[in-house]
Amino acid sequence: MLKIYNTLTHQKEEFQPIEPGKIRMYVCGLTTYDYSHIGHARMLVAFDVIVRYLRAGGFDVTYVRNITDVDDKIIRRANENKEPFDELTERFIAFMHEDEKALNISPPDIEPRATAHIKEIISIIEKLISKDFAYVADNGDVYYAINRFQDYGKLSRKNPEELLAGARIDIEESKRDPRDFTLWKLAKAGEPGWDSPWGYGRPGWHIECSAMSSCCLGETFDIHGGGSDLMFPHHENEIAQSEAASGKPFVHTWMHNGPVRVDDEKMSKSLGNFFTIREVLKKYPAEVIRYFLLSSHYRSAINYSEENLQTAYGALERFYNALKGFETQGQIAPDNSEYEKRFADAMNDDFNTPEAIGVLFELVREINRIKDSDVKQAEQLVALLKKLGGVLGILEMSAEEFLREGAEDIDAEHVESLIAQRKQARADKDWAKADQIRDELAALNVVLEDKDGVTSWRIERS
Repeated sequence: MLKIYNTLTHQKEEFQPIEPGKIRMYVCGLTTYDYSHIGHARMLVAFDVIVRYLRAGGFDVTYVRNITDVDDKIIRRANENKEPFDELTERFIAFMHEDEKALNISPPDIEPRATAHIKEIISIIEKLISKDFAYVADNGDVYYAINRFQDYGKLSRKNPEELLAGARIDIEESKRDPRDFTLWKLAKAGEPGWDSPWGYGRPGWHIECSAMSSCCLGETFDIHGGGSDLMFPHHENEIAQSEAASGKPFVHTWMHNGPVRVDDEKMSKSLGNFFTIREVLKKYPAEVIRYFLLSSHYRSAINYSEENLQTAYGALERFYNALKGFETQGQIAPDNSEYEKRFADAMNDDFNTPEAIGVLFELVREINRIKDSDVKQAEQLVALLKKLGGVLGILEMSAEEFLREGAEDIDAEHVESLIAQRKQARADKDWAKADQIRDELAALNVVLEDKDGVTSWRIERS
């Protein structure tokens, strides 16, 4: 039975979808004004694996992940660049999709953009005003009235005193309560905007997700996810808006992935430890990054470091070395395998990927133990390893392809020619020449492996 840690209740709960067999799931996506960073990758990979596993378990999942394509940060960056805001967002949306593809992240079923849902946003704000949950302030902006929603703070467990102490009273004097937040903001000269009953302007960030999620999934749905940094105020505000407008529970299960730290410090541009996905991809294969992100439980913080990425690289090399030499086409993974049961037990325990990966390592040890004595059984276990790895979005390359990562600057034809010359030298019993060729290849970081009369090669990592 699948159990998920529900942030709303602060405990693991037996998951029961609202509609049997179907799951409606919304995850807060990216604000597209810059390149995606490794923290974004954590969220993207975590929820990609969750969706993959739910589908592997037979659920019909509708996965929605939004794009924020208008907000203050986007407008500031567009002004700095002296370009239209929509040209900026289109460019970085395209870069985001490239990064996702590289990391083997399946696209969501629906990818709504805030700018395409202005009509729905205005409709929700009108409902909130009519129910006295929102008001038009003296400055023309529309604010949500926090004190009208009795359950405010139920997700983040923040009490009113904490919220009041943290409010920046001097910034928004037009608010009735310093804790109130913006639903609609009047546009300044030259800023993008849309016509509304309150004037030409644009939506606040929080109301965008309330509109997009309800439009795509209905007023109540199964799972809402995102980074732990969004729990407050973004997700707290989503609950307040959505439940006040609809009069219904908003979400049954809230899920939040943990942050990425860099060498045990918070990742930030000011500390100079901020890494984009593209920067990391220049140093490590995409599958190494994906494996690294899965090596910690999705709710925990994960430490980005060269050492941890090297460990991830070495782990994948062990997997692919076990797969090497096996042709899995036509091979069927064994049914009711104890390995698959324990893999499912791990994933059913709030998607415990580190424990699930541990089961894959047990499979690798068994494959290596029997591959010379029971080839047929080893082939079946290889098929199972590939199947379970596929649920995590890994082990989908050929062993040769992965083990030759980093060989882009090496002339493969030249390597193959030298291997052929070495084979002939060995046939001629010219051992000195054969050793010389091996040394020449070693200087290129090419490692040869001879087995059953066949020589394969891979790249030796420093």
